[in-house]
Amino acid sequence: MKLVIIEGVGKKPAIQKYLGKDYKVFATMGHVRDLPVKTLAVDVENDFKPTYVVMQDKQKIVGELKTVASNADEIYLATDPDREGEAISWHIANILNIPEDKKARITFNEISKKAIEKALSAPRVIDKNLVDAQQARRVLDRLVGYKVSPILCTKIQNKLSAGRVQSVTLRLVCEREREILNFKPEEYWPFNSILSGSGNVKIKATLATKDAKKFKIPSETVLKEVISDIDGKEYFVSSVKKSISLSHAPAPFRTSTMQQDAINKLGMTLKQVTQSAQALYEGVDVPGEGKVALITYIRTDSTRVSPEAIASAREYISEIYGQDYIPEKPNYYASKGNVQDAHEAIRPISLTRTPESLKSALNRNHYRLYKLIYDRFLASQMSSAKFNALTADVTCDKYGFKVTGKTPLFPGYTRVYNEKDDKDEDEMKRLPDLNEGERLGFIEYQYEQKFTKPPSRYTEASLIKAMEEKGIGRPATYQPTVTLLQSRDYTEKDGKMIKPTELGFKVVDMLINYFPDIMNVKFTADMETKLDTIEDGGKIWQQIIADFYADFEKEIKLAMGDGYKMKSPAVETDYKCEKCGATMVIREGRFGKFLACSAFPKCKNTKQIDENGNIKEKEETSVIESDVVCEKCGAKMIVKESARGKFLACPNYPKCKNTKEYGEEEVLPDCPDCGKPMRKISYYRGIFYGCSGYPDCKFALYDKPIDKKCPKCGSLLVIKSKKDGIYHKCSNKDCDFIEKANNE
Repeated sequence: MKLVIIEGVGKKPAIQKYLGKDYKVFATMGHVRDLPVKTLAVDVENDFKPTYVVMQDKQKIVGELKTVASNADEIYLATDPDREGEAISWHIANILNIPEDKKARITFNEISKKAIEKALSAPRVIDKNLVDAQQARRVLDRLVGYKVSPILCTKIQNKLSAGRVQSVTLRLVCEREREILNFKPEEYWPFNSILSGSGNVKIKATLATKDAKKFKIPSETVLKEVISDIDGKEYFVSSVKKSISLSHAPAPFRTSTMQQDAINKLGMTLKQVTQSAQALYEGVDVPGEGKVALITYIRTDSTRVSPEAIASAREYISEIYGQDYIPEKPNYYASKGNVQDAHEAIRPISLTRTPESLKSALNRNHYRLYKLIYDRFLASQMSSAKFNALTADVTCDKYGFKVTGKTPLFPGYTRVYNEKDDKDEDEMKRLPDLNEGERLGFIEYQYEQKFTKPPSRYTEASLIKAMEEKGIGRPATYQPTVTLLQSRDYTEKDGKMIKPTELGFKVVDMLINYFPDIMNVKFTADMETKLDTIEDGGKIWQQIIADFYADFEKEIKLAMGDGYKMKSPAVETDYKCEKCGATMVIREGRFGKFLACSAFPKCKNTKQIDENGNIKEKEETSVIESDVVCEKCGAKMIVKESARGKFLACPNYPKCKNTKEYGEEEVLPDCPDCGKPMRKISYYRGIFYGCSGYPDCKFALYDKPIDKKCPKCGSLLVIKSKKDGIYHKCSNKDCDFIEKANNE
């Protein structure tokens, strides 16, 4: 038996299908070894040597991996094709005692039979430069997080955290908010003269200059002066420029541009984009084929495309759209410096799998994202769009007006993909036939009072764009960073907009005060570049950390050495603690103000208060038992409430500390293998439905099962959504039973 070790369990079925019965695929579900949580685990006195341990929640997985590996004839490390994946393979190799010179590492940019077979034919040794690049980031982030976070807790409030990328991203959000708060609007009056040319074609001429200098109307008084100056005066065309303009096809998606486009064009959230992209990469169920991966690797900052994919695209475009839609030479796109160019851009694995052919097999978000990726890639290899363009200068007295417009001449790539959703109707109108020296007739004035607006708050899409443009973070960190800021209560959503909380402002101001380098955008971007050089073998990672740590250690000592705090002082009240008799004081915590005993830490009594400082009386409530069974100990879980709302907890606490999200539990059938209840399980790449008897029983499904058996083979039926309704399908991939569900 040959063992292939991967990360995500979601791609296991597709890979196993391509490898066949002689191989066993084992998924680690991400990292299995890391720096321990409760200690720094970086020896700053010994060349920043990290100490790694098997993660607590991966003990069983590692035990199973060792057992499986001991029976394997060959072991292949097929974790993701990036720094993180290389590091995971390195950790696994250490756990399994695989020699450093063993050619056991394989990578593939797409989950296809051809790509996997090609990878297996040429295994290599683990790339230590890639591993060191990941180690350097991990060590640097641990030093910043574990050294700076305690200072925030001391000077602001408990349970706060800082991070190298997280904190400087928060600074962007806070600085944008302060720009908005300090913005002073200025009045202006956009002004157009509607004119008539030959054939009585209406022409909109926009006021641009006065006395050959750029000019805007700042007030109603000036507006009246302009109208007075030009009223009854003649308009004539002073210059005309006619040309054919080209719009070049956009590059195929990389991680950030895919995220931005899906958020802006499809209205998806960042979390939805991430989950949908992961599913399309790992594989979706296609009727009659099982799990099929549809797109290439999704964490990439490269726009490179393989020669085979380019050739396939050109052939497809020629066949479907015609020879005119193929550029004379293939389109190539330059990537920014410091990209992991071993990757390709995000593209469909096969153009024969059109979005329409898969629509019934994909849920709504998966279909829309796949279509976006498919169309963008196809467009990237198509001819430029051509337009007839016109720019004319129109003069009236001492004022100059501009007339611009363009009309489509050849659609090119826009036949399948438009970069802009909102077309300017005036730009796309029929072009007037203007000639130099021509006199134009006057019809009317158009004007309105407007005020300049402050910059917009960041959305998830625009924040990712800013992070990429400023060199903060990398493809794998964009989504986690934006999500973490909100989960830490440093930012909050106002509709689609992201705004900082009061706590977020405090954290940024404190960090800028003590750690100007860490909070400097350029410094952070330069550090990313230095870390990237490790991957190329150009730098020793310990030296980069040492250069940073020398000044950082001084800043830590200064921050710890003064008494400056931003904590709100405790406010004494008339309330007495019923537990010890001491005075109660108002303090401020992560979730707002609360009442605490002044004898803390000897007495830890606290009470909730309202906005007026009055104690919130707790309602006398009996223990509410739910129907949800604790999968760890078998007790019926009870409903509890915290500052964040209701949740389910095991009644056997503290012996059993299991908790769940509160809500109506999905009704699921019993496991067909062992009879225990099935449950919905969330993991870092989505959800699945598994047996509560795990690890003794490992039955699992990726579609929601119903309490109904297949009439053909007796397996459980699962729910499938199609464009024409809901279907019940057999969970057995070898059975083709499917039926339309009754409308219930």
